[in-house]
Amino acid sequence: MAQEYDLVILGGGTGGYVAAIRAAQLGIKTAIVEKGKLGGTCLHKGCIPSKALLRSAEVFATAKHSDDFGVITGDVTLDFIKVQERKSKIIAQLHKGVQHLMNQGKIDVYEGLGRILGPSIFSPMPGTISVEMNNGTENEMLIPKNVIVATGSRPRTLPGLEIDGDLVITSDEALEIEALPSSIIIVGGGVIGIEWASMLSDFGVDVTVIEYAERIIPTEDHEISKEMQRLMKKKGIKIVTGAKVLPETLIKDNGVTISAEVKAGIKEFRADKLLVSVGRQANVEGIGLENTEIQVEKGYITVNGVFQTKESHIYAIGDVIGGLQLAHVASHEGIIAVEHIAGKEPSPLNYNLVSRCIYSNPEVSSVGITEEQAIEKGHKVKVGKFSFRAIGKALVFGESDGFVKIIADEETNDILGVHMIGPHVTDMISEAGLAMVLDATPWEIGHTIHPHPTLSEAIGEAALAVDGRAIHS
Repeated sequence: MAQEYDLVILGGGTGGYVAAIRAAQLGIKTAIVEKGKLGGTCLHKGCIPSKALLRSAEVFATAKHSDDFGVITGDVTLDFIKVQERKSKIIAQLHKGVQHLMNQGKIDVYEGLGRILGPSIFSPMPGTISVEMNNGTENEMLIPKNVIVATGSRPRTLPGLEIDGDLVITSDEALEIEALPSSIIIVGGGVIGIEWASMLSDFGVDVTVIEYAERIIPTEDHEISKEMQRLMKKKGIKIVTGAKVLPETLIKDNGVTISAEVKAGIKEFRADKLLVSVGRQANVEGIGLENTEIQVEKGYITVNGVFQTKESHIYAIGDVIGGLQLAHVASHEGIIAVEHIAGKEPSPLNYNLVSRCIYSNPEVSSVGITEEQAIEKGHKVKVGKFSFRAIGKALVFGESDGFVKIIADEETNDILGVHMIGPHVTDMISEAGLAMVLDATPWEIGHTIHPHPTLSEAIGEAALAVDGRAIHS
């Protein structure tokens, strides 16, 4: 028998389950269809497991230098099985929490693959969901008034570079390795590639990063990229930029060998494993989009400002629509879509105010536009920078590399972007994000009293530096 709902959400990842919770708060009868586990990529294959591993790598690296703090431990060894066990426990705990939230909100969860059907006896409009149940029972038919597609994404690979799950892997397989390789080639020096490079290097793996662009993390401010490259090389990571990997040269023979086209010609690289980290592609296949008028452009679902597709009762959010493929973005997109379904008038999402984070060691965080982008947009900019070397708490931590950079418009004094690299900056970026939401000026940030000693003092000093008024520079 078909079940009727006000809303059915395809995908129980961060965007999907947050949308479901908001819908439940608004009294909307809601169901989620999830073919894997609630929590999606972020909880099981992305944000949480990778950050758990990064934390273990950070602790290991710190322990190896504990004598710098006067703590003599002797030889420090790594039990990678325990590292993986810790990661799994964290995931299990959070997964149980998401399940509790679904029960609390009386949200029905269907474990299976959902497909959107065209007009049928159930509905004159496309949108009925057929769920192929994981347990092999007969398909469930769900008849919703509205649908949200939140099917997420998966790792992208290069044409001709086959992922075998052993020697050639993506981040999905890397999260499940039982033993660390002695060496690895990472194809791609973007956010995910640099996080893995930092982590594996801290674990003691010999790491080589091959990046197609002229600099690593090319979407970040150029000074942040430059500093990150310097600090990665300081770790012993080999970085090759402006390099085009040649998939046809891949040889698997007790490890991997692959060549890349660089400025000097063709260069060969060899390691135990090869990690492909060249972005993510939307999961738009096999969910019945062909039975609708929904448009897919360049692999992503097209939506309007409230995340409606061309079928006005079908919405799409998160990685499947492209843009900023971040868990916190998907969550807010889901809330906006649900509030629109409920007849409210949600404020549009200003992507320029979204904070972005890289959880490497050191960390990177940013909000707004880069200095290059500001100049391209015609702004006359003024810039304030402040190094963590002059921050007492950073010296106490033993992590004084990096800086805070604030970009403002010289004429209006508006903050255009804030960029940080250094210790715990992913925990500090929200101050900058709030400042931009409230349209604060550098003067206002600079005159906010930052407690001493804290890392956040670097933000206040950088804000004062915009007008040449930093105290400790």
